[in-house]
Amino acid sequence: MVNMRQNSSKAVPQLPPGYKADPNRGPMLRYQESLPHLPVPTLSSTLSKYLETVQPHLTPAEYAKTETTVHAFETSPIARELQRRLEARAADPSIKNWLADWWNETAYMGYRDPVVVYVSYFYLHLENGTMSAAQRAATLIKAMLPFRLLVETKIFYSELLEPEVVRGVPLCMASYKWLFHASRYPTVPSDTAHKFDSRTHNHVVFIRNNRFFEVALAHPDGRELSAADLEQQIAQVIKLADSGIGPAVGALTSDNRDNWAHARQRLLEASPNNKDALERLESAMVIVPLDPTKPTSREDLSWSLWVGNGRNRWYDKHQLIVFDNGRSGFLGEHSCMDGTPTLRMNEFILAALAAGKVELGHPFPSLSLPTPTEITFELSSQNYADIASAEAAFDKLVAAHDLEVLHFGAYGKEYIKKFKASPDAWVQLVKQLAFWKFKGRPAVTYESTQTRKFQLGRTEVTRSASNESKAWVAAMVDPTASDETRCTLFRSAVARHVQYAAEAADGQGVDRHLFGLKNMLRKGEEVPEIYKDPAYGRTNHWELSTSQLSSRFIDGWGYGEVVPDGYGMSYSIGDDYIRWTITSLKLDTARLKQCLLEAAEETSAMMDHVAAATSKSKL
Repeated sequence: MVNMRQNSSKAVPQLPPGYKADPNRGPMLRYQESLPHLPVPTLSSTLSKYLETVQPHLTPAEYAKTETTVHAFETSPIARELQRRLEARAADPSIKNWLADWWNETAYMGYRDPVVVYVSYFYLHLENGTMSAAQRAATLIKAMLPFRLLVETKIFYSELLEPEVVRGVPLCMASYKWLFHASRYPTVPSDTAHKFDSRTHNHVVFIRNNRFFEVALAHPDGRELSAADLEQQIAQVIKLADSGIGPAVGALTSDNRDNWAHARQRLLEASPNNKDALERLESAMVIVPLDPTKPTSREDLSWSLWVGNGRNRWYDKHQLIVFDNGRSGFLGEHSCMDGTPTLRMNEFILAALAAGKVELGHPFPSLSLPTPTEITFELSSQNYADIASAEAAFDKLVAAHDLEVLHFGAYGKEYIKKFKASPDAWVQLVKQLAFWKFKGRPAVTYESTQTRKFQLGRTEVTRSASNESKAWVAAMVDPTASDETRCTLFRSAVARHVQYAAEAADGQGVDRHLFGLKNMLRKGEEVPEIYKDPAYGRTNHWELSTSQLSSRFIDGWGYGEVVPDGYGMSYSIGDDYIRWTITSLKLDTARLKQCLLEAAEETSAMMDHVAAATSKSKL
């Protein structure tokens, strides 16, 4: 077994005033109660930022109208009253985060479109040697178990994981609860989630050819299964499942949430045994689909991890996916937690395996391993009809989509840092230039920025398109502009992006505050004109939904678009590469990929030219 304390994160350094450790909690949550609450920005600061961020997308006449609307709202009695109500909500000691319940409901639990494509996100694991599917799955699970021990609260190693720290400040770790033995549930009008006790549900569930198999993670005497034990069990699962394909019950989880909620109820009504079958699935540590396919390219692997075939999955839970050629990845259930905790878990697993720090156990399997238990459903004709309907909807939805991967290997963050520029800001500006080349205008861009320095914090928007980025892009496409002028404008746009991102992380962005004010309206109160203004709708219509997660153990990641005419654009910045995964409803995605390539090359060429000229002038 991995040494728990050695493999937890580094200890929290000297903390700012106000942070106090709770002696009754494990390391992971010891600072939880002293984390600050999400602030409510002032009206003036939010509305000033709002005007600044809508301006690049408006004509002068449109901007003048919006400016008048915003100023009228700022001085109106209803704005002052909504702000007062929101501040009162934030000051309520029974509410740890004024935004959390609203946001979780609106963005996740109340969202009714299928989670696969629209909500789920995937990680592609870096290839590490050649293994069979059974061996790869066994070692991944074995490496996952120590991380479970670090975060679970009801087992011996209670909450030993050190909290993540940013600039000396610990982050909220409450969402780690949902990593293991948890499930999302389809209910109308809004979904729910449930966490199971890991002590009484100590198992994983494998899916192969649409059939489900339960495997215990410990022997009856409590000893943890070795990697050899798990490999033998998984080989058994593959053999059993390959004898015939089962009904695609998992396809139900790919459907519209209301459809799935009704189908789940009909599944429960079909037989009393189906309730227990569902609970065995939903209470598992993790679901492990074993796909009988052998994807190799980043594009094929990304497609297979993102959506699969829609049958051999259970999209309401985190899934560790393994293919027959030993390649693997992770599909995240997004409703209760964002990507940084699941990335940390995947990094822990892959780093431990790469370093040979996982205690795999005895090299030979035990002699008394039970046969894996198949979890079966008793299905009515209506259940089969529900499954067929879900399969058809999934196939139609996925067939309408594109996915492209651009692995740009000309440079990465080490090159960018030579210019004393933020790698993230650089890449965001490359996206703005690419979109201008693609569409001839700035892109309404959402960059996800975490707010976990606050209790129950999740995300805020960094609005990446700015007046400064627009000015730089205009110079880049102007053949008469000099590289020196372009470089000056570029640095101004980088500085603006860094400033706005820092403000968003501090809970001082635009979007969550305006969302909160609107939520304070009471029944019968008129929606203020600022929310009816075309500029508001246009600049909340996220054509580019962007997010960065970078790791040397992850060979790709991605998610779907958030508006029908937009693009999902995940990215990673390595030492010597930048990688984008782009998804859309077949909106010329390959052309946008080419524009990204050109923009990345042109940006570096500009900076290199100016650097060379500056160096020459000093000679």
